[in-house]
Amino acid sequence: MTPTTHSTRRMPLILATCGLAVLAACDEPLDFDLRGIGGGFTTAQAAQNATENRPRADNRGVISYPNYQVAVAKRGDTLADVANRVGLPANELGQFNGVETNVPLREGEIIALPRRVSEPSPATGAVTTGPIQPSGVDVTTLAGSAIDNAEPTPVTGSTPVALPQTGQEPIRHQVERGETAFTIARLYQVPVKSLAEWNGLGADFAVRDGQFLLIPVARVAAPARGAAAGSATTAPGQGSPTPTPPSATQALPQDDTGLPQEAEEIVNAPAADVGTVAAPKTSSEFSVPVVGSIIRPYSKGRNEGIDIKAAPGTPVNAAGAGTVAAITKSAEGIPIVVIRHAGNLLTVYANVIDVKVAKGDSVSKGQAIAALRDNANDAFVHFEVRDGFDSVDPSPFLEG
Repeated sequence: MTPTTHSTRRMPLILATCGLAVLAACDEPLDFDLRGIGGGFTTAQAAQNATENRPRADNRGVISYPNYQVAVAKRGDTLADVANRVGLPANELGQFNGVETNVPLREGEIIALPRRVSEPSPATGAVTTGPIQPSGVDVTTLAGSAIDNAEPTPVTGSTPVALPQTGQEPIRHQVERGETAFTIARLYQVPVKSLAEWNGLGADFAVRDGQFLLIPVARVAAPARGAAAGSATTAPGQGSPTPTPPSATQALPQDDTGLPQEAEEIVNAPAADVGTVAAPKTSSEFSVPVVGSIIRPYSKGRNEGIDIKAAPGTPVNAAGAGTVAAITKSAEGIPIVVIRHAGNLLTVYANVIDVKVAKGDSVSKGQAIAALRDNANDAFVHFEVRDGFDSVDPSPFLEG
Protein backbone atom coordinates (compact mmCIF):
# COMPACT_ATOMS: atom_id res chain seq x y z
CA MET A 1 0.00 0.00 0.00
CA THR A 2 3.63 4.58 -0.44
CA PRO A 3 4.18 8.60 1.57
CA THR A 4 4.95 22.99 3.29
CA THR A 5 5.15 23.90 6.86
CA HIS A 6 2.18 22.81 8.94
CA SER A 7 1.57 25.13 11.84
CA THR A 8 0.32 23.58 15.09
CA ARG A 9 -2.22 25.54 17.11
CA ARG A 10 -0.77 27.08 20.24
CA MET A 11 -3.26 26.76 23.09
CA PRO A 12 -3.03 28.14 26.59
CA LEU A 13 -1.31 25.80 29.03
CA ILE A 14 -4.50 25.03 30.94
CA LEU A 15 -6.37 24.00 27.78
CA ALA A 16 -3.48 21.82 26.65
CA THR A 17 -3.36 20.12 30.05
CA CYS A 18 -7.10 19.41 29.98
CA GLY A 19 -6.81 18.09 26.43
CA LEU A 20 -4.04 15.68 27.40
CA ALA A 21 -6.08 14.43 30.35
CA VAL A 22 -9.02 13.69 28.07
CA LEU A 23 -6.81 11.90 25.55
CA ALA A 24 -5.12 9.88 28.27
CA ALA A 25 -8.48 8.71 29.60
CA CYS A 26 -9.71 7.37 26.25
CA ASP A 27 -8.88 4.08 24.57
CA GLU A 28 -6.36 5.57 22.17
CA PRO A 29 -2.67 4.76 22.70
CA LEU A 30 -1.76 8.29 23.83
CA ASP A 31 -1.21 7.98 27.57
CA PHE A 32 2.08 9.78 28.26
CA ASP A 33 2.79 7.21 31.03
CA LEU A 34 -0.09 8.41 33.19
CA ARG A 35 -1.09 4.72 33.49
CA GLY A 36 -4.73 5.30 32.61
CA ILE A 37 -5.28 7.86 35.39
CA GLY A 38 -6.11 5.60 38.30
CA GLY A 39 -6.42 2.43 36.25
CA GLY A 40 -3.41 0.82 37.91
CA PHE A 41 0.20 0.42 36.85
CA THR A 42 0.51 -1.41 33.56
CA THR A 43 3.05 -1.58 30.77
CA ALA A 44 0.80 -3.57 28.41
CA GLN A 45 -0.04 -0.59 26.21
CA ALA A 46 3.58 0.51 26.02
CA ALA A 47 4.60 -2.99 24.97
CA GLN A 48 1.91 -3.11 22.29
CA ASN A 49 3.09 0.19 20.82
CA ALA A 50 6.86 -0.48 20.99
CA THR A 51 8.59 0.43 17.76
CA GLU A 52 11.89 -0.38 16.11
CA ASN A 53 14.69 2.17 15.84
CA ARG A 54 14.97 4.04 12.57
CA PRO A 55 17.48 2.35 10.21
CA ARG A 56 20.94 3.84 9.92
CA ALA A 57 21.58 6.13 6.98
CA ASP A 58 24.77 6.19 4.91
CA ASN A 59 27.23 9.10 4.87
CA ARG A 60 24.96 11.04 2.53
CA GLY A 61 22.07 10.54 4.93
CA VAL A 62 20.19 8.24 2.53
CA ILE A 63 17.87 5.48 3.77
CA SER A 64 16.66 3.32 0.91
CA TYR A 65 13.49 1.19 0.70
CA PRO A 66 12.19 -0.79 -2.29
CA ASN A 67 9.50 1.80 -3.13
CA TYR A 68 11.12 5.08 -2.08
CA GLN A 69 14.18 6.73 -0.57
CA VAL A 70 14.58 9.44 2.07
CA ALA A 71 17.48 11.57 3.27
CA VAL A 72 18.26 12.46 6.87
CA ALA A 73 19.41 16.03 7.56
CA LYS A 74 22.56 16.66 9.59
CA ARG A 75 23.15 19.42 12.13
CA GLY A 76 23.28 22.82 10.43
CA ASP A 77 21.96 21.53 7.08
CA THR A 78 19.80 23.46 4.68
CA LEU A 79 17.83 21.74 1.93
CA ALA A 80 20.55 22.82 -0.52
CA ASP A 81 23.15 20.95 1.57
CA VAL A 82 21.06 17.77 1.48
CA ALA A 83 20.52 18.17 -2.28
CA ASN A 84 24.26 18.51 -2.89
CA ARG A 85 25.02 15.35 -0.90
CA VAL A 86 22.47 13.17 -2.67
CA GLY A 87 23.08 14.64 -6.13
CA LEU A 88 19.66 16.16 -6.82
CA PRO A 89 18.77 19.72 -7.89
CA ALA A 90 17.98 21.79 -4.80
CA ASN A 91 14.89 23.36 -6.42
CA GLU A 92 13.44 19.94 -7.29
CA LEU A 93 14.02 18.63 -3.78
CA GLY A 94 12.58 21.79 -2.22
CA GLN A 95 9.46 21.76 -4.38
CA PHE A 96 8.80 18.10 -3.59
CA ASN A 97 9.03 18.72 0.16
CA GLY A 98 7.51 22.21 0.20
CA VAL A 99 10.64 23.75 1.78
CA GLU A 100 12.75 26.68 0.63
CA THR A 101 16.29 25.65 -0.27
CA ASN A 102 17.89 28.01 2.27
CA VAL A 103 15.67 27.10 5.24
CA PRO A 104 17.63 25.51 8.14
CA LEU A 105 16.63 21.92 8.86
CA ARG A 106 16.48 20.10 12.18
CA GLU A 107 19.09 17.45 12.87
CA GLY A 108 17.59 14.09 11.92
CA GLU A 109 14.74 15.62 9.87
CA ILE A 110 13.46 13.36 7.10
CA ILE A 111 13.54 14.71 3.54
CA ALA A 112 11.64 12.70 0.92
CA LEU A 113 13.48 12.13 -2.36
CA PRO A 114 11.41 12.68 -5.53
CA ARG A 115 13.36 10.01 -7.43
CA ARG A 116 15.93 7.37 -6.68
CA VAL A 117 19.59 8.16 -6.23
CA SER A 118 22.48 5.70 -5.95
CA GLU A 119 21.71 2.92 -3.50
CA PRO A 120 23.57 2.91 -0.17
CA SER A 121 26.72 0.78 -0.21
CA PRO A 122 30.05 0.58 1.60
CA ALA A 123 31.28 3.18 -0.89
CA THR A 124 28.73 5.66 0.51
CA GLY A 125 29.49 4.77 4.11
CA ALA A 126 26.63 2.32 4.56
CA VAL A 127 27.05 -0.73 6.79
CA THR A 128 24.92 -2.72 4.33
CA THR A 129 24.15 -2.31 0.67
CA GLY A 130 21.06 -1.74 -1.48
CA PRO A 131 17.51 -0.99 -0.35
CA ILE A 132 16.14 -2.44 2.87
CA GLN A 133 14.53 -5.76 2.01
CA PRO A 134 11.46 -7.35 3.66
CA SER A 135 12.23 -9.26 6.85
CA GLY A 136 11.30 -12.60 5.25
CA VAL A 137 13.94 -12.31 2.54
CA ASP A 138 16.36 -15.21 2.09
CA VAL A 139 19.61 -13.69 3.32
CA THR A 140 21.60 -16.74 2.17
CA THR A 141 20.49 -16.19 -1.41
CA LEU A 142 21.26 -12.49 -1.18
CA ALA A 143 24.70 -13.27 0.22
CA GLY A 144 25.40 -15.65 -2.66
CA SER A 145 24.34 -13.03 -5.20
CA ALA A 146 26.47 -10.40 -3.51
CA ILE A 147 29.52 -12.68 -3.61
CA ASP A 148 28.90 -13.57 -7.26
CA ASN A 149 28.60 -9.90 -8.24
CA ALA A 150 31.50 -8.68 -6.12
CA GLU A 151 34.66 -7.41 -7.80
CA PRO A 152 37.79 -9.57 -7.32
CA THR A 153 39.81 -8.44 -4.30
CA PRO A 154 43.59 -8.58 -3.90
CA VAL A 155 44.99 -11.64 -2.17
CA THR A 156 46.67 -9.42 0.41
CA GLY A 157 43.40 -8.40 2.03
CA SER A 158 39.85 -9.65 2.34
CA THR A 159 36.87 -7.30 2.18
CA PRO A 160 33.70 -8.57 3.88
CA VAL A 161 30.67 -8.70 1.61
CA ALA A 162 28.03 -6.17 2.67
CA LEU A 163 24.60 -7.80 2.81
CA PRO A 164 21.33 -5.95 2.15
CA GLN A 165 19.63 -4.68 5.28
CA THR A 166 16.34 -6.34 6.19
CA GLY A 167 13.28 -4.83 7.79
CA GLN A 168 9.75 -3.67 7.12
CA GLU A 169 9.15 -0.73 4.80
CA PRO A 170 7.30 1.93 6.81
CA ILE A 171 4.20 3.73 5.61
CA ARG A 172 5.02 7.19 4.26
CA HIS A 173 2.35 9.68 5.30
CA GLN A 174 1.99 13.13 3.76
CA VAL A 175 0.67 15.67 6.23
CA GLU A 176 -2.70 17.25 5.38
CA ARG A 177 -3.83 20.67 6.54
CA GLY A 178 -5.22 20.40 10.06
CA GLU A 179 -3.23 17.31 11.01
CA THR A 180 -0.76 17.32 13.90
CA ALA A 181 1.86 14.86 15.08
CA PHE A 182 -0.58 13.76 17.79
CA THR A 183 -3.46 13.04 15.40
CA ILE A 184 -1.15 11.19 13.01
CA ALA A 185 0.33 9.12 15.85
CA ARG A 186 -3.17 8.23 17.03
CA LEU A 187 -4.27 7.38 13.48
CA TYR A 188 -1.50 4.79 13.08
CA GLN A 189 -1.46 3.88 16.79
CA VAL A 190 2.22 4.60 17.39
CA PRO A 191 3.76 6.65 20.22
CA VAL A 192 4.12 10.29 19.26
CA LYS A 193 7.63 10.18 20.74
CA SER A 194 8.60 7.44 18.27
CA LEU A 195 7.05 9.43 15.41
CA ALA A 196 9.15 12.43 16.46
CA GLU A 197 12.34 10.38 16.74
CA TRP A 198 11.89 8.72 13.35
CA ASN A 199 11.28 12.07 11.61
CA GLY A 200 13.48 14.47 13.55
CA LEU A 201 10.58 16.57 14.84
CA GLY A 202 11.24 19.38 17.28
CA ALA A 203 10.32 19.53 20.95
CA ASP A 204 6.93 21.03 20.01
CA PHE A 205 6.21 18.12 17.59
CA ALA A 206 5.38 20.65 14.84
CA VAL A 207 4.75 19.30 11.32
CA ARG A 208 4.30 21.03 7.96
CA ASP A 209 1.51 20.85 5.39
CA GLY A 210 2.73 18.45 2.71
CA GLN A 211 5.57 17.09 4.85
CA PHE A 212 6.37 13.40 4.39
CA LEU A 213 6.57 11.42 7.63
CA LEU A 214 7.77 7.87 8.11
CA ILE A 215 5.43 5.90 10.37
CA PRO A 216 7.57 3.92 12.85
CA VAL A 217 7.64 0.18 12.34
CA ALA A 218 6.26 -1.96 15.16
CA ARG A 219 8.79 -4.04 17.04
CA VAL A 220 8.39 -7.80 16.63
CA ALA A 221 6.91 -9.23 19.82
CA ALA A 222 9.06 -11.56 21.90
CA PRO A 223 7.98 -15.21 21.92
CA ALA A 224 5.50 -16.05 24.65
CA ARG A 225 6.90 -17.53 27.82
CA GLY A 226 6.58 -21.29 27.80
CA ALA A 227 5.46 -21.25 24.19
CA ALA A 228 7.30 -24.44 23.31
CA ALA A 229 5.00 -27.34 22.68
CA GLY A 230 4.54 -29.52 25.73
CA SER A 231 6.57 -27.18 27.95
CA ALA A 232 5.63 -26.94 31.59
CA THR A 233 6.61 -24.41 34.23
CA THR A 234 8.51 -25.87 37.19
CA ALA A 235 9.82 -24.33 40.37
CA PRO A 236 13.48 -23.24 40.40
CA GLY A 237 15.83 -26.14 41.15
CA GLN A 238 13.23 -28.79 40.29
CA GLY A 239 14.57 -29.50 36.83
CA SER A 240 12.66 -29.72 33.58
CA PRO A 241 10.15 -32.47 32.85
CA THR A 242 11.05 -34.96 30.13
CA PRO A 243 8.65 -34.61 27.20
CA THR A 244 6.58 -37.66 26.34
CA PRO A 245 7.57 -39.23 23.00
CA PRO A 246 4.80 -38.93 20.40
CA SER A 247 4.89 -42.68 19.81
CA ALA A 248 3.85 -43.30 23.42
CA THR A 249 0.53 -41.54 22.97
CA GLN A 250 -0.19 -42.01 19.28
CA ALA A 251 0.44 -44.94 16.99
CA LEU A 252 2.96 -44.50 14.20
CA PRO A 253 1.41 -43.80 10.79
CA GLN A 254 1.13 -46.57 8.27
CA ASP A 255 3.92 -46.85 5.72
CA ASP A 256 2.29 -45.12 2.79
CA THR A 257 4.42 -43.64 0.04
CA GLY A 258 1.50 -41.65 -1.35
CA LEU A 259 0.78 -38.02 -0.51
CA PRO A 260 -1.86 -37.20 2.10
CA GLN A 261 -5.23 -36.46 0.58
CA GLU A 262 -4.97 -32.74 1.37
CA ALA A 263 -1.53 -32.53 -0.26
CA GLU A 264 -2.74 -34.39 -3.35
CA GLU A 265 -5.60 -31.96 -3.73
CA ILE A 266 -3.20 -29.01 -3.54
CA VAL A 267 -0.64 -30.50 -5.93
CA ASN A 268 -3.19 -31.71 -8.48
CA ALA A 269 -5.35 -28.60 -8.35
CA PRO A 270 -5.32 -26.59 -11.60
CA ALA A 271 -3.36 -23.33 -11.57
CA ALA A 272 -5.78 -20.80 -10.19
CA ASP A 273 -6.26 -17.40 -11.69
CA VAL A 274 -6.18 -14.88 -8.90
CA GLY A 275 -9.76 -14.47 -9.95
CA THR A 276 -12.69 -12.22 -9.52
CA VAL A 277 -13.63 -10.81 -6.16
CA ALA A 278 -17.03 -11.98 -5.00
CA ALA A 279 -19.30 -10.02 -2.71
CA PRO A 280 -19.21 -11.18 0.96
CA LYS A 281 -21.72 -13.78 2.06
CA THR A 282 -23.06 -11.97 5.09
CA SER A 283 -23.81 -8.33 5.79
CA SER A 284 -21.66 -8.40 8.94
CA GLU A 285 -18.44 -8.61 6.93
CA PHE A 286 -16.66 -6.04 4.79
CA SER A 287 -17.89 -5.75 1.24
CA VAL A 288 -15.39 -5.44 -1.58
CA PRO A 289 -14.69 -1.81 -2.51
CA VAL A 290 -14.72 -2.70 -6.22
CA VAL A 291 -16.04 -5.85 -7.89
CA GLY A 292 -13.24 -6.87 -10.25
CA SER A 293 -10.13 -8.99 -10.64
CA ILE A 294 -7.37 -9.21 -8.06
CA ILE A 295 -4.21 -8.42 -10.00
CA ARG A 296 -1.90 -8.49 -6.99
CA PRO A 297 -2.61 -10.55 -3.84
CA TYR A 298 -1.69 -9.77 -0.25
CA SER A 299 1.90 -10.53 0.76
CA LYS A 300 3.12 -9.40 4.18
CA GLY A 301 6.09 -7.07 3.83
CA ARG A 302 5.74 -6.87 0.04
CA ASN A 303 2.16 -5.90 -0.70
CA GLU A 304 0.26 -4.88 2.42
CA GLY A 305 -3.13 -5.23 0.73
CA ILE A 306 -4.74 -6.43 -2.49
CA ASP A 307 -4.98 -4.64 -5.83
CA ILE A 308 -8.40 -4.93 -7.49
CA LYS A 309 -8.75 -3.94 -11.16
CA ALA A 310 -11.98 -2.86 -12.87
CA ALA A 311 -13.12 -0.45 -15.57
CA PRO A 312 -11.79 3.13 -15.39
CA GLY A 313 -14.08 5.42 -13.44
CA THR A 314 -15.73 2.57 -11.50
CA PRO A 315 -16.96 3.82 -8.10
CA VAL A 316 -14.86 2.78 -5.09
CA ASN A 317 -17.13 2.01 -2.13
CA ALA A 318 -16.52 1.93 1.61
CA ALA A 319 -16.00 -1.67 2.71
CA GLY A 320 -17.90 -1.03 5.92
CA ALA A 321 -19.49 1.64 8.04
CA GLY A 322 -17.08 3.96 9.80
CA THR A 323 -15.50 7.40 9.95
CA VAL A 324 -13.05 8.92 7.48
CA ALA A 325 -9.86 9.08 9.55
CA ALA A 326 -7.57 10.65 6.95
CA ILE A 327 -7.32 11.70 3.33
CA THR A 328 -3.74 11.96 2.19
CA LYS A 329 -1.72 11.52 -1.00
CA SER A 330 0.99 9.25 -2.32
CA ALA A 331 4.38 10.57 -3.38
CA GLU A 332 2.91 10.95 -6.88
CA GLY A 333 0.01 13.03 -5.57
CA ILE A 334 -2.61 10.26 -5.93
CA PRO A 335 -5.29 10.37 -3.16
CA ILE A 336 -5.42 7.82 -0.34
CA VAL A 337 -8.52 7.44 1.87
CA VAL A 338 -8.37 5.84 5.34
CA ILE A 339 -11.59 4.80 7.14
CA ARG A 340 -11.74 3.76 10.80
CA HIS A 341 -14.21 0.99 11.73
CA ALA A 342 -15.35 -0.67 14.92
CA GLY A 343 -13.00 -3.15 16.55
CA ASN A 344 -9.88 -1.02 15.97
CA LEU A 345 -9.90 -1.82 12.23
CA LEU A 346 -8.81 0.54 9.46
CA THR A 347 -9.40 0.17 5.74
CA VAL A 348 -7.18 1.95 3.21
CA TYR A 349 -8.11 2.85 -0.37
CA ALA A 350 -5.17 4.01 -2.50
CA ASN A 351 -4.66 4.86 -6.20
CA VAL A 352 -8.08 6.52 -6.52
CA ILE A 353 -9.44 9.83 -7.85
CA ASP A 354 -12.51 12.00 -7.40
CA VAL A 355 -12.69 11.62 -3.61
CA LYS A 356 -16.27 12.29 -2.49
CA VAL A 357 -15.79 12.39 1.30
CA ALA A 358 -13.90 14.56 3.75
CA LYS A 359 -11.95 13.81 6.90
CA GLY A 360 -14.34 13.23 9.81
CA ASP A 361 -17.29 12.20 7.61
CA SER A 362 -19.35 9.19 8.68
CA VAL A 363 -19.75 6.70 5.85
CA SER A 364 -22.03 3.71 5.42
CA LYS A 365 -21.17 0.30 4.04
CA GLY A 366 -21.17 0.42 0.24
CA GLN A 367 -21.16 4.23 0.04
CA ALA A 368 -19.17 5.61 -2.92
CA ILE A 369 -16.10 7.40 -1.59
CA ALA A 370 -13.97 7.75 -4.75
CA ALA A 371 -13.46 6.30 -8.23
CA LEU A 372 -10.84 4.32 -10.15
CA ARG A 373 -8.39 6.29 -12.25
CA ASP A 374 -9.17 7.11 -15.87
CA ASN A 375 -6.18 5.32 -17.39
CA ALA A 376 -6.96 1.64 -18.04
CA ASN A 377 -3.47 0.60 -16.91
CA ASP A 378 -3.95 2.38 -13.59
CA ALA A 379 -7.63 1.50 -13.03
CA PHE A 380 -7.24 -0.49 -9.83
CA VAL A 381 -7.68 0.20 -6.13
CA HIS A 382 -5.03 -0.79 -3.62
CA PHE A 383 -7.14 -1.98 -0.66
CA GLU A 384 -5.74 -2.66 2.82
CA VAL A 385 -7.23 -3.85 6.10
CA ARG A 386 -5.24 -2.90 9.20
CA ASP A 387 -5.80 -4.24 12.69
CA GLY A 388 -4.48 -1.31 14.69
CA PHE A 389 -0.98 -0.79 13.33
CA ASP A 390 -0.41 -4.06 11.44
CA SER A 391 -1.70 -4.92 8.02
CA VAL A 392 -3.68 -8.16 7.76
CA ASP A 393 -4.84 -10.24 4.83
CA PRO A 394 -8.14 -8.72 3.62
CA SER A 395 -9.37 -12.03 2.19
CA PRO A 396 -10.89 -13.46 5.40
CA PHE A 397 -12.84 -10.23 5.92
CA LEU A 398 -14.18 -10.33 2.36
CA GLU A 399 -14.78 -14.07 1.98
CA GLY A 400 -16.08 -14.95 5.44
